[in-house]
Amino acid sequence: MCPACIANITLMAVGATSSGGAAAFVLSKFYRSSKQIKTENNQNENQRSRKEKEADESSQNRVAEGVGGCAPATEKELTHGRDALAAERRRMPWLAVEKKYEFEGPKGKASLLDLFDGRRQLIVYRAFFEPGVVGWPEHACVGCSMVADQVAHPAHLNARDTTLVFASRAPRTDIERLKARMGWQFIPWYTITDGFDKDFGVDEWHGTNAFIRDGDRVFRTYFINNRGDEQMGNTWSYLDITALGRQEEWEDSPEGFPQTLPYEWWRWHDEYGNDEASAKVLEQVRRGRAAAAGGDAT
Repeated sequence: MCPACIANITLMAVGATSSGGAAAFVLSKFYRSSKQIKTENNQNENQRSRKEKEADESSQNRVAEGVGGCAPATEKELTHGRDALAAERRRMPWLAVEKKYEFEGPKGKASLLDLFDGRRQLIVYRAFFEPGVVGWPEHACVGCSMVADQVAHPAHLNARDTTLVFASRAPRTDIERLKARMGWQFIPWYTITDGFDKDFGVDEWHGTNAFIRDGDRVFRTYFINNRGDEQMGNTWSYLDITALGRQEEWEDSPEGFPQTLPYEWWRWHDEYGNDEASAKVLEQVRRGRAAAAGGDAT
């Protein structure tokens, strides 16, 4: 306690009683010998050290045991909950897209169907890069830029018959310059030229739309925005919002959906289509699966 506080308490004690003994009590309470204070401080420090050591050991034990054995179970519940949500998405109705839309791409004008690039599914992220956005023309929206920084190589999505594209209202020259500056060359990026963003709920705020095609007919299958968009970027998050999902045999999907064994379709992003590399990866995966037979696959 500081000297001023001691003085104030002393004055309060004296004022509260006419007895000089009250002031003497206060002084005896706070003006102790330096030796006594040092001894008490050492005792307190030793007590704190013991408590901190016990807390540290307890924390280490909780980590080693999975927080008392509870966290692993909770993690599995969360994982299975995400799987169940993805299964519900795969059963949602497909909404036909009847209107025609036009974009500007690396090869010129492109329709919504063209954005699929020949694949069955399409994911479109509305990125805000255009006049009026903070950072223009050097940068895109900071949040959209964070999403772009997190995007896994699209080759893995492509291997599941799925195309990912970004769409903004900036001119092509600005988009190409931005991609080169930020290291986003592998992300297909198109210019919106009509009301696509407004029609699909992303004219004023970011969002991710998922589509599927049946021949030349296009259907919207899912839409996610706000905090839901924060999880996007990795291959699995993108596949989990699509109508076909990860397309692996363990998934709960409607009958007739394409499915293969998990892990066996994985490749290095620059080795898809390389039969020799694929054979080596497949051999390793199957050895690993055989070694882990009987283990928990979750």
